[in-house]
Amino acid sequence: MALVTGAGTGIGKAAAQTLLRGGYKVVLTRRNLDRLEKAIAAIGGNQSNSLAVSCDIGKLNEVTRLVAALSDHFGRIDALFNNAGMGAPAIPMEELTYEQWMNVVNANLCGAFLCSQEAIRMLKAQSPQGSSIINNGSISAYAPRPMSAPYTATKHAISGLIKAIALDGRPFNIACGPIDIGNAATEMTELMAARIMQADQSMKVDPRMDVDHVGETVLHMAQLPLESNILSMTIMATNMPFVGRR
Repeated sequence: MALVTGAGTGIGKAAAQTLLRGGYKVVLTRRNLDRLEKAIAAIGGNQSNSLAVSCDIGKLNEVTRLVAALSDHFGRIDALFNNAGMGAPAIPMEELTYEQWMNVVNANLCGAFLCSQEAIRMLKAQSPQGSSIINNGSISAYAPRPMSAPYTATKHAISGLIKAIALDGRPFNIACGPIDIGNAATEMTELMAARIMQADQSMKVDPRMDVDHVGETVLHMAQLPLESNILSMTIMATNMPFVGRR
């Protein structure tokens, strides 16, 4: 069974579909329940292999409720894809409000921590122990874009969280790794297909790739035997300006 956060659209929906086709039962979560139910129908899910649970992953009580629903319905967890996230407006750092900063921190960092924490409690208790935890990182953890302080800071933090989980999870057969994604073609990256600010302040089109390629990579990481772990994974549009970005 696989839990996918931010699963109603984009990368999360593509990952849920690929995991389902790969033989996993899936729990899809995001705030909007209607989007989740439509996503399940679109990916070919049904009541026996899919479950939609609305959740604000930045709130502990809602994450606790999410994992309890998962446990009641499927009994165990074999993969967690911490995918949910957001960015802030591309404005100078000093113009960002505290609320804009915290919205990104709660969604990108606190959400991944809380979901991992609740999942780890379940993973240690289940038999056999263990699972794969996959976190949606970002190329911005290595080469940030201009005016992206909240997003960039949280994605750097995700890199550290992944290493901490991978280390602390060893005795319990819990593997944890990142998938750092460069421009999957989703609603979230439509601005890149128009023009987006580059490091030299110029505005250029950024190439994108088929989002299904990300879903296939998530499935590959989830299917690895737990004796192996991918601690560094970047998948990107071949021609995007990452290698050589300045």
